[in-house]
Amino acid sequence: MSQPSENNVFEIALPQFKGPFDLLLFFIERDELDIYDIPIHKITADFLDYIHKMREFNIEVASEFILVAATLMKIKAQMLLPRKQLDEDGNEIDPRKELIQKILEYKKYKEISDYLHNLEEEQYHKVKRTAAAYELKEIADLHRTELEMENVNVSKLFKVFEKLLQQKRLREDDTTHQIAFVKYNMIEEKESIFQKLASKSKIEFEELFSTIDTKLHAIYHFLSILELVQEARITIIIGEGMNNFWITLKTTDEA
Repeated sequence: MSQPSENNVFEIALPQFKGPFDLLLFFIERDELDIYDIPIHKITADFLDYIHKMREFNIEVASEFILVAATLMKIKAQMLLPRKQLDEDGNEIDPRKELIQKILEYKKYKEISDYLHNLEEEQYHKVKRTAAAYELKEIADLHRTELEMENVNVSKLFKVFEKLLQQKRLREDDTTHQIAFVKYNMIEEKESIFQKLASKSKIEFEELFSTIDTKLHAIYHFLSILELVQEARITIIIGEGMNNFWITLKTTDEA
């Protein structure tokens, strides 16, 4: 109910919608209407009634609402005409077709938006596991290592990779863009990594990039390493010092 405030200004409690299609979709879902066969007379009456209430409460009616209202009235008039419009094949043209397509498109984007909003809320309310550090220490002790396993993560590995790109000057300063044929693929890069590991029991992470000469090649090589880790075919070992990583083949027992 409206409550008076200072200077005789009233606060109006009227349902607010993000736009005219949000309002149309509300009517369709509220009355459980068939979106592919909208009763244009009813939905036009509901739409105009909402606009009239906005004007009664001295709420500015956005131009997009007025445009859709005019479109609804035009469609209503076309459907009352005795002579229907026909297409090139002689089939009757439904005046509601374009409106229905716009409502369906809005409905699709609204559902995606609602899903992302709910996902954001869900992630926001998640609480970090307080026992995670303790569990990781237990796993590290189980494998008889003095180093903390939580130090091995993609973020730190990526920092080393970024440093390699800077050292080799693989970041092009040129603003021009050229389209070139990509001659690299993940299968060949993973095979190359296995060949390097075949002659050594373990190899430094930076050494894997010693023969890389282009930025694109380096990216393919780096993604191949991550994929091999995910497939549990290689193991990352922490060396002494900051961001010092070694790569080794995973044994059958470890797998």
